[in-house]
Amino acid sequence: MRIVGLTGGIASGKSTVSNLFKTHGIPVVDADLVARDVLKKGTGGWKKIVSAFGEDILQPDGEVDRPKLGQIVFSNPEKRQLLNRLLAPYISSGIFWEMLKLWMKGFKVIVLDVPLLFEAKMDKWTKPIIVIWVDPETQLQRLVLRDRTSADVAQNRINAQMSLDLKRTRADIVIDNTGSLEDLKEQFQNVLFEVTKPLTWTEFGLSKQGAASVLISIIVGVLIFRKVYNTESL
Repeated sequence: MRIVGLTGGIASGKSTVSNLFKTHGIPVVDADLVARDVLKKGTGGWKKIVSAFGEDILQPDGEVDRPKLGQIVFSNPEKRQLLNRLLAPYISSGIFWEMLKLWMKGFKVIVLDVPLLFEAKMDKWTKPIIVIWVDPETQLQRLVLRDRTSADVAQNRINAQMSLDLKRTRADIVIDNTGSLEDLKEQFQNVLFEVTKPLTWTEFGLSKQGAASVLISIIVGVLIFRKVYNTESL
């Protein structure tokens, strides 16, 4: 199975590219969706966060007020690191199970959509790694418009993440999303061609079909061995 790493920065257009993969029939494991699940009321992640940040971060229904929690952690690097450290085991486990389900369904190519792909050291699981890049000015403008917030608040959120310039140096494929949506879609077609190339032997061996082929080969080998052994022992 080929596990494609997809990452970028806030307001870089990563979600747009993720959706393009979905529309072309390639399943996506979205770390943000997994993170939402591990923060649901009553879960282990929810208990850890409430214990660390207090009940002030809860909504009246007991669910975590994500925007409020976001304001806390984006303005305080230590609390942001604490949040990441507390949730990392739950998110990693959730991603693993989502990948396992897709493996069981026989998918040969999946996309792992993780904003903190490099920070969480998940890049070692993926090949190729795709980084969605925009220039700093465009990123700031898009974030201000998207969240209807001030430039200072938006810049703080951008600064809380690894820079896109640094991420692009560690990418196998870079999509420049500074231009229009049509420009993005045109680049995506080239990327789609690249990630859907035939699997390498290593990737095929990790797929469900590859594992089945190996298992069948072992069974056939054992049967032949038993037949030959029984014949020679007569």
